[in-house]
Amino acid sequence: MVPATMPERRCRADGRLGVRFKGYLKPVFGVLSLLALANCDETLSSSVAPQPRPAVVAPAPNAYVPPSAASQDLARFYQRVERDLLTRGLLRVDGGGPDTPYDADDLARNFEAIAFYSEYPDHAVTASSLRTDGQLSRWTSPVRVQTEFAPSVPPDAREQDTAQVEAYTARLAKLTDHPISVVNRKANFHVFFAGKDDGSYVVARLKQLIPNISQASLNLVANPRANIDCFVFASATSNAPNRYVRAVTLIRTELPDLLRRSCIHEEIAQGLGLSNDSPAARPSIFNDDDEFALLTSHDEKLLTMLYDPRLEPGVTAENARPVVRIIARELMGQQL
Repeated sequence: MVPATMPERRCRADGRLGVRFKGYLKPVFGVLSLLALANCDETLSSSVAPQPRPAVVAPAPNAYVPPSAASQDLARFYQRVERDLLTRGLLRVDGGGPDTPYDADDLARNFEAIAFYSEYPDHAVTASSLRTDGQLSRWTSPVRVQTEFAPSVPPDAREQDTAQVEAYTARLAKLTDHPISVVNRKANFHVFFAGKDDGSYVVARLKQLIPNISQASLNLVANPRANIDCFVFASATSNAPNRYVRAVTLIRTELPDLLRRSCIHEEIAQGLGLSNDSPAARPSIFNDDDEFALLTSHDEKLLTMLYDPRLEPGVTAENARPVVRIIARELMGQQL
């Protein structure tokens, strides 16, 4: 049992806000108001011949500002948390093995629990929310991932985190067979690394990215509690509530290496549509027990299932169940 003072780490995504709370990994969902975001360029009509647009230059990285004493204290706290978890044999990075067997029935059952539901559907961040529990949600348009660093993130951490996000994004693209790439402009999936000192910076950036973001969500970002170490917002449009168009992930820079990598793995995967945790899922990062830090063989199959063209966004768990069983058996190499 993790002491009550230990923070929790994970967040969820599926048109909802996901946040890790005490437990050590107890996700709490808040449904975001769905955003009408098109991400398209304006078309102008004029009798004057259009002039070529100037080349768009990627924004210069923020100048490094050393963290405050409070931020350094928080970093030491998270280091103690990571050591405690590792001492207890948690945060495994082996992806599962002979001690964590699962079959096609397990995979199908876990997929339904993780892809079709959120653990706390009534914990709304905004009053005007559209719930899609019991229906499959995912991206149908290309996912363009951009990593952004707040001032308190040191240069060496920026290089390391950038490399990890790029490698993980390439892995997700192969698993899902969906266009997922890293970009430096026109992103629709922003991954922020920021610390305790960077609240005002992140709030300002989110107001630019999501002009109608709720104040409750901004308050969470401005001063996240110590028991929240990363979270993700994913949103759809009101006329297509099961098709994501934007996601924003925030990961604390005070986290030590493995916990930070764990946040990268879970939050981006959840931003793609695996929005729930299940205590039965093993080996999996979509489980409250923190046994695994990084995406497992089981989780890779969940992502492949999520983007299988035989499953359409908006399909209900009941209607999808026969197809899910077929896909699970195919992935496990079992006879139909």
